[in-house]
Amino acid sequence: MADKRDYYEVLGVSRDASEAELKKAYRQLAKKYHPDMHPGDAEAEAKFKEASEAYGVLSDADKRRQYDQFGHAAFENGGGGAGGGFDFDFSDFGDIFGDLFGGMFGGGGGRRNSNGPRRGADIRTNVRITFAESVTGTKKQITVVLKDPCPKCNGTGAKPGTSPETCKKCNGRGQVTMQQQSLFGMVQSVRPCPDCGGSGKVIKDKCPDCQGTGYISSKKTIEVTIPAGIDDGQAIRISGKGEPGTNGGPRGDLLVAVSISRDPNFVRDGYDVLSEVRISYPTAVLGGEIKVKTVDGEVLYDVKPGTSSGTRVRLRGKGMPTLRNENVRGDAYIDLIVDIPTSLTKEQKEALLAYDKTLTGVDRPTKKKGLFK
Repeated sequence: MADKRDYYEVLGVSRDASEAELKKAYRQLAKKYHPDMHPGDAEAEAKFKEASEAYGVLSDADKRRQYDQFGHAAFENGGGGAGGGFDFDFSDFGDIFGDLFGGMFGGGGGRRNSNGPRRGADIRTNVRITFAESVTGTKKQITVVLKDPCPKCNGTGAKPGTSPETCKKCNGRGQVTMQQQSLFGMVQSVRPCPDCGGSGKVIKDKCPDCQGTGYISSKKTIEVTIPAGIDDGQAIRISGKGEPGTNGGPRGDLLVAVSISRDPNFVRDGYDVLSEVRISYPTAVLGGEIKVKTVDGEVLYDVKPGTSSGTRVRLRGKGMPTLRNENVRGDAYIDLIVDIPTSLTKEQKEALLAYDKTLTGVDRPTKKKGLFK
């Protein structure tokens, strides 16, 4: 993924570009590099695919949020990217291509054909990891229920030996024109065909295994790569592992939301990590070397003499890895808490009284138990 250009750079827009700005930038690139405008030009075709891939991600609010968090790594699990089978639905580009090329990619000035290829829905699931695993990154096996083409009917939904028939109500178009009288006269609207559900096909003899759906559901085990530095509530997108598309459309994606268990020693704050360590009173007064826990293990820290309780120290680069670059890390902030003993031995009390006398120059009176105490 290292050789892939930044999607915002590809489109030539800023990272806070609006939907309108994204669309305008892609429209210009699509018109400039579309293969139909440059027959046989491999370089123009590659630039067109690159721009389409970038727009396919950034025009989708969910995918854009994932890309802003993870970069290209957001789609590594599913193999997205140029040369890697990046999936997007060209029907989503109908309004752009319709304006540029007279509707050759969706017809009707951008109106999507209801029985054309449609991308499948996304599937959402959850996975729980430990705090330590969020620091180092990990791989998890998850089980999800996925649909696959029915082997008995090869995904047609029709009983073996039969075939789906063209819907007579819509003549295979998948949509019907409805007319309705209103206060303003006759109103005409186009809706999905109620008989075929917009597919343009009707199955009279349904496959007994899939009941005419064309798909069989089964449990699948999928390995999810969770990057180092991921935060609680963020999600991993795995391309092509969602619901099947319709009429030849691509599958949707699998979104795996990550939940991170609490850690008894650390609290995350962005990419920084907060913790506390208790030090003895003599160490606070005299200073000295102590061991402190970090997300990478114990390290030595030299406490300065005269450190007061609640002093916060900073260890640079000992926090969480950043998602875009694991070598760039947050910091660790450690609160030093002076441990005040609640009970002392006789020798300890005498030593403390002697120390107090050196500071004040007077003897501290000791409490003696009376007759009624």
